[in-house]
Amino acid sequence: MVFSCLLKCLAQFLANFVCSCQITSFFFISMKYCEVSFCFTDHMLPYIQKGGKLARNYHQFNLDMKFHSSVKRIYPCMRSIFTTQCSSNCINNGLNLDVPNKLIHNAKVFYCVSAAMGHNKEAHPESNKRVPAIVDALDRLELSPKYRSSQVYEIQTFQPASLDDIARVHSRSYITGLEKAMSRASDEGLIFIDGSGPTYATETTFQESLLAAGAGNFLVDAVVEASHTNQDPPVGFALVRPPGHHAIPEGPMGFCVFGNIAVAARYAQNKYGLKRVLIIDFDVHHGNGTNDAFYDDPDIFFLSTHQAGSYPGTGKIEQFGTGSGEGATLNLPLPGGAGDYTMRSVFDEIIAPSAQRFKPDIILVSAGYDAHALYPLASLQFTTGTYYMLASNIKQLAKELCGGRCVFFLEGGYNLQSLSNSVADTFRALLGEPSLAPQFDNPAMLYEEPLNKVKQAIERAKSIHSI
Repeated sequence: MVFSCLLKCLAQFLANFVCSCQITSFFFISMKYCEVSFCFTDHMLPYIQKGGKLARNYHQFNLDMKFHSSVKRIYPCMRSIFTTQCSSNCINNGLNLDVPNKLIHNAKVFYCVSAAMGHNKEAHPESNKRVPAIVDALDRLELSPKYRSSQVYEIQTFQPASLDDIARVHSRSYITGLEKAMSRASDEGLIFIDGSGPTYATETTFQESLLAAGAGNFLVDAVVEASHTNQDPPVGFALVRPPGHHAIPEGPMGFCVFGNIAVAARYAQNKYGLKRVLIIDFDVHHGNGTNDAFYDDPDIFFLSTHQAGSYPGTGKIEQFGTGSGEGATLNLPLPGGAGDYTMRSVFDEIIAPSAQRFKPDIILVSAGYDAHALYPLASLQFTTGTYYMLASNIKQLAKELCGGRCVFFLEGGYNLQSLSNSVADTFRALLGEPSLAPQFDNPAMLYEEPLNKVKQAIERAKSIHSI
């Protein structure tokens, strides 16, 4: 009893001190048989996990330890106090872009990394290896700030999304329930948080999901700020996980916890008055969560291309919105085998004219890389060059229609080789440099596209939407 009270007092003191000083710090508490690292981000939200690897930036943390019973006693105390204290004292104290002025004017790509190293299940396709593989590729292909300091900038200081940000998309009951489930995840190590089983959670999932959504919000801040003084502002890319486009307003789904892109859409509307938001989703799976969040909203145009019949079975071409949002949803399921030629046609005949008619204030992109020909669990055959083309064309659309305001969000992509190479080539497209796709893509892996079926799908969509 006395020990518990002392722990609570210690936690209260540290919370008050750290939050009042508004500093970034690392606190290390050593105990017999264990070492515990409490890592505080810019605004001191704690992350405590068992195992894992040290992430590449201070938003993540590492614990390499044998859990002593005292650790399990101090964790709930520290977590509850710091979450309450820092949420009320430290979050959303105004925009503070950690970007040099010259980069606001000259950079071509802003990106944030939130690898969620604690949110991990071994052998699961949505693992904590995904984002580090991309970061490694950016270094290997000399696309990181180390090599492109005047063109590419990693924003390392960003805040988790607030609960109010999340609640603009998700129900309060879901948010509260997920937060409460973290204590069970702490005890059990890993739990599943949706009925169908694929969406898991560890004790860090809630906070790391807030951080992923916060990265997207902060990139909205950055590109909007840059657009005020730059006619060709940088494009943002949120290299984050867990992904988001399957998460429905009432809960998680399909590896996704919070709808990162949906949260950012509402954030852009509420903070900057960017009323008309275009969301383009080229993941192999339909972004049903994003679809559902805005199905009756005329001010958010959701356009999804995805493989017909794939998980989760939604996104029929006849699903085009309801009520005042009728026509503001465009779903285009593509037949198996559709590839690069198909997507070039889709962009020219569907995406570009839809965007031009909608006249967005900002473009957000659910960038899923699981339609690549090397991904064995789908049967589209996009190439690295397909993703280069999409990124280049979307950037040009944003420049023409909305002052260049555009942010990409990482969604799917589970073959680490094709994922990392394709994201790197996306960066090259955003930089305006030639594609390296011929070095990565083997034409021998491709087969003839079902062009008749593709043409029928395109014509059907054009007819439904009067394009």
